[in-house]
Amino acid sequence: MALTREKKEAVVSQIEKLLSDSKLTVVAKYQGTPVKAMQQLRSASAADGTTLHVVKNRLFKKALVSNDILKNVSTADLHGQLLYAFNSDDEVAPARALADFARTNPQIEFVGAITAEGELLEPNVVKDLASLATKDVLRAQLISTIGAPVSGFVSVLAGNVRGVLNVLNARADALGE
Repeated sequence: MALTREKKEAVVSQIEKLLSDSKLTVVAKYQGTPVKAMQQLRSASAADGTTLHVVKNRLFKKALVSNDILKNVSTADLHGQLLYAFNSDDEVAPARALADFARTNPQIEFVGAITAEGELLEPNVVKDLASLATKDVLRAQLISTIGAPVSGFVSVLAGNVRGVLNVLNARADALGE
């Protein structure tokens, strides 16, 4: 069923909003993916704040052109059945969601990604982004790295105190015999 002009304008407006809010918009081919699998992908993606949309490429291109930052992004690769993944909170989440899904559904293929700054990323760069650790894991690693010297220093100080206590205990044992 064809969309009316009003519905097309509403879709373009919605995509414009998603594009302006999104830190990374990932584009992927999904041809041959069953509907049930797509529903699973949508629900799994929503868990980390990623929104998925399947829209006509022409409408997506209109939304791109209307965005001042993104209007110069190349649209040469935007053809065929494409899935657009948006996330306003995490730069890596849309790529990771699609890459995780692609492990069990190999018909999902990255076309590229568009950053919030209007940079077009190649599919291999998107795959590399998807393999990055989550923000929480990176934060934990950073805290661990920052805390390592402090915990080492505390261990050194405790070792000195422990050494003095061992000497005193040995001296007390020697006097007590």
